[in-house]
Amino acid sequence: MVDVKELASRAMELHRKGLKPMEIGDELHLSPDTVGYLLEEGLEGTLPPSDVKIGWRSVGVSPKRMRLVSEVLADIAQEEMTKQGRPADAVAGIAINGVPFALSMAEIMGLETIVYRPPPERGKSVGAFSSNYAATAGKRVILVDDVLSTGHAMEFAVNDIKTSGGEPVLAVVMVNKSSLNEIVGIPLRGMIRARSIGGTILGGGPLRSFAYK
Repeated sequence: MVDVKELASRAMELHRKGLKPMEIGDELHLSPDTVGYLLEEGLEGTLPPSDVKIGWRSVGVSPKRMRLVSEVLADIAQEEMTKQGRPADAVAGIAINGVPFALSMAEIMGLETIVYRPPPERGKSVGAFSSNYAATAGKRVILVDDVLSTGHAMEFAVNDIKTSGGEPVLAVVMVNKSSLNEIVGIPLRGMIRARSIGGTILGGGPLRSFAYK
């Protein structure tokens, strides 16, 4: 069971450091609705929204485990490329947490590596591609991230790859918290799908629950 007050304290600490609710959600793997609740009522409230808190530190602390998870993600990606009948040229990791998986996947699949940084203010600016890694122009690109909650970061990445002349062909995540099977028209595959199906795993009851799209 996740302690709501602990999550609220972490959300407030990140907010004090200048992170916006969307960025806090990315950091804690929570939906914007849950972040809003934690910032407004988390220390005193008793009925938080229904959500799934994802933590994968037991994987992240071990390069060997990161590699093993990346092998699974690469296998899923290769399966989808076989369905499409065309290979990919590069794997783009969404910073920060998608980058380690992208590096290993690119090595396993013999592809180039792209690093994408989402915009700091979602909807007000565009993201950026690191110049120290491969460019996107003219390439079929697989996008990788750790956890997909709302899909906003992945959607920005897809659009920015298209704008820069690349062709996004697949999005792969370790955990898909949504019911989405595609992002802006490209297939979305997750190693694990995690969804709340009633009440809330953060404590409290169903009164504040919300349905995933």
